Amino acid sequence: MNTITVVGTVAIDSVESPFGKQEECFGGSAAYFSYAASYFAAVRLVGVVGRDFPPAYRDILLERGIDLTDLHEQKGSTFRWQGKYEGDMNVAKTLGTDLNVLVTFDPVISNKNTDYLFLANIDPVIQSQVLKQMNVAVATAADTMNLWIDIKKDELFDVLRQVDMLVINDAEARQLTGESNLVRAMQEIALRGPTKIVIKKGEHGALGYYNGTIVAFPAFPLEKVVDPTGAGDTFAGALLGYLAQQETFSLDIFMRAIAYGAVVASFTVEDFSLNRLRTIHANDIVDRFEEYKKVIRLK
Repeated sequence: MNTITVVGTVAIDSVESPFGKQEECFGGSAAYFSYAASYFAAVRLVGVVGRDFPPAYRDILLERGIDLTDLHEQKGSTFRWQGKYEGDMNVAKTLGTDLNVLVTFDPVISNKNTDYLFLANIDPVIQSQVLKQMNVAVATAADTMNLWIDIKKDELFDVLRQVDMLVINDAEARQLTGESNLVRAMQEIALRGPTKIVIKKGEHGALGYYNGTIVAFPAFPLEKVVDPTGAGDTFAGALLGYLAQQETFSLDIFMRAIAYGAVVASFTVEDFSLNRLRTIHANDIVDRFEEYKKVIRLK
């Protein structure tokens, strides 16, 4: 089985949406990514938490067999994010961000060999440091966020020159490139290095770019979205997880990987935190994928 190493945040979130409020719930980009990817491949998580991190949250990752050797505990508090959704469920209003132990995060990676590497939306300086350490057999992918585009764009461009794939949302793609049109944005990003690009558009689906070919996918249709937090990270986890299952990497496989990303993300938004993901099994993903194929007319 191929292995995916993910470097990113493990967090404690407080989230409010029209469907309720959850305090001190499990979150973080690497947590969502790892849980989703674990349905497809072996996953190693590299991150940092504080001494306040609940053992029960560590157990949630362990229940999926995720390797936590490099999830290090440091003196201090775990990264925290507080957000609220109202009206437009595609956009979270950030009420507070406490970096805490992330301020001094210096990834220590015990096993530097991996098939796939995913750099979640952490500081691009740290992403570059990880790239220098790792021996990646198949492919490297990265994510980013508006903060790093604002304050460390040059460092982020350096990361783009070194990765095979970029997975970001539509607002970030526009901000990164200065292009309002997402097709032109993908073309501009490709000039920076990545030959594969996925732009997540929330309830409006996703766009993919594969060596110059552009594909579009709708989101899986849902009657109710409870909490979109982590949906993009879950999407990326399933995307990379599906790719890691395959022996080759073609346009058709890339398209199916995006479709699986949309399917697994659709489970995430049906409840707060990782709650919904914890109730599903591999056959549930396959069943919903078959439903999704009918929606998009995929053979």
